Amino acid sequence: MQADIRPLLQGFPPVIDQHTHTLVLGSFPGEASLQAVQYYAYKQNQFWRLMSASLDTDMLALAYPQRLDCLLAHGVGLWDVFHSCLRSGSLDSAIREGKLNDFSGLQAQHPQLRKLCFNGQTAGKMAGYFSERGYQTAILPSSSPAYAMRSFEDKLREWKAQFQGE
Repeated sequence: MQADIRPLLQGFPPVIDQHTHTLVLGSFPGEASLQAVQYYAYKQNQFWRLMSASLDTDMLALAYPQRLDCLLAHGVGLWDVFHSCLRSGSLDSAIREGKLNDFSGLQAQHPQLRKLCFNGQTAGKMAGYFSERGYQTAILPSSSPAYAMRSFEDKLREWKAQFQGE
């Protein structure tokens, strides 16, 4: 019987600058995102809809680089909990051998960063680690289409609560 050999998948660098006060942390990019080399590229993922409505700015019509610029203009950055992993498909439950991103220098490099919002429960497992280091944390309902237990409107209420006034 041949062993299941899968390549080690590599995530993306953080989208963050000197004005970023809130960082949204996902778990790891899905297949569509890895192929497009873009955060939240899968069309059914609700991330860009949720952020657009939460920040009262239509990012859906923008090209990807402008979406990132728009987030940064609102003081919001993006990154993932895992730097690399093994995974078949896009589900968080399929992540194996996940290697955490290097968060050790985050506070030193970005002292203005004060809040971390975790996109879903898998990423949210890191909330305690960051709370202990003085960050405000919030675990948001996942923007993934696999998390269909809650309606878009229900998810949006929680997302808006974290980004109003940002």
